[in-house]
Amino acid sequence: MSHGATCNKAKLEAQGLFDAARKRPLPLMPRAIGLVTSLGAAALHDVVSTLQRRVPHIPVLLVPASVQGAGAPAELIESLSKLYLLAQSNQALESDLSYKNQRPVVDVILLVRGGGAMEDLWAFNDEALAQAIAQSPVPVLCGVGHETDFTIADFVADVRAPTPTAAAELVAWRVWSKNCSPVCARLWLSASSIWRI
Repeated sequence: MSHGATCNKAKLEAQGLFDAARKRPLPLMPRAIGLVTSLGAAALHDVVSTLQRRVPHIPVLLVPASVQGAGAPAELIESLSKLYLLAQSNQALESDLSYKNQRPVVDVILLVRGGGAMEDLWAFNDEALAQAIAQSPVPVLCGVGHETDFTIADFVADVRAPTPTAAAELVAWRVWSKNCSPVCARLWLSASSIWRI
């Protein structure tokens, strides 16, 4: 990180944005997954294909944004804000049965971008973006760059994944572990009882 990013990091840390106490766990069964990334990014293909393979029953709502360049932080914030409004309005309407099943409720947001030079990842060190992530009404999972890349967005997000694909796998694993483990346990017991015969 550069000197500017280090100053931003210290300032945001002093504001409590990195505190473990404010971090929320990923939902066990998201009704929908919000996704913020670039339309042209390989990360989009990787994340969507992973989610389609692992949790095809969960809708994915893509709100595209530039992930590098001078305008990227503002676009990322705008895309996150659109998902926040959707999450909040759906949560408010949740108790009204007339609105049930009309549109998916976003329960988690993936903010992803594939690897590149640190300059290419710079948008994710933006202070305004960090503040926007901290204001999310639902957990944000950040998967930016490669395993060795760290950005301010990673520190502020509720959960950090080392890559975009790992972000998708984390969400899918939570769903699987909650919903498939009892089934797998029953299958294992059934199989082991067959072997005992």
